[in-house]
Amino acid sequence: MPEDLIEKKSNFDLTSRSAFSRNDEVFTSRSYAALLAKNIIPYSHRKLADNYIIIKKIFKFQAVMPRITNTEKRLLAKYDFNTLEFTTVKQMYEELALLQKWSMSPDESLKKDSDEILEIRTKELKFIIANSYANISNEIYKGYLALESYFTEISKYND
Repeated sequence: MPEDLIEKKSNFDLTSRSAFSRNDEVFTSRSYAALLAKNIIPYSHRKLADNYIIIKKIFKFQAVMPRITNTEKRLLAKYDFNTLEFTTVKQMYEELALLQKWSMSPDESLKKDSDEILEIRTKELKFIIANSYANISNEIYKGYLALESYFTEISKYND
């Protein structure tokens, strides 16, 4: 019996989870703790997050939101991003870190694209939530949950 306890303690990895991670998430350099601690959250991200949380609380996305346009899809493709329904949690963490970095860039074009991409992501998230499902029923593509959690974490209106 004591050997079992010792073995369990020796196999327990404190670094495998973040305090901000869900049960099914493994701690990575792109987990919420790392994403929020390493980077300054841009004002544009907080503004979109606040807007998303307020609308979610008031309207609960009862009206069906529109899908993204082909022009918006082309902007995502320009930076090699999938649509949100085909994005994994890991990809979303990496994308959010890039968008944070680009949003603080001295390059005005990159900054503008970064903010526009996050607006597109918000529109996609609203569509997925309004329809109460992701169009892909695969457990791998849960990037939309990571984006929603990111908005909840950075919004001043979260509970």
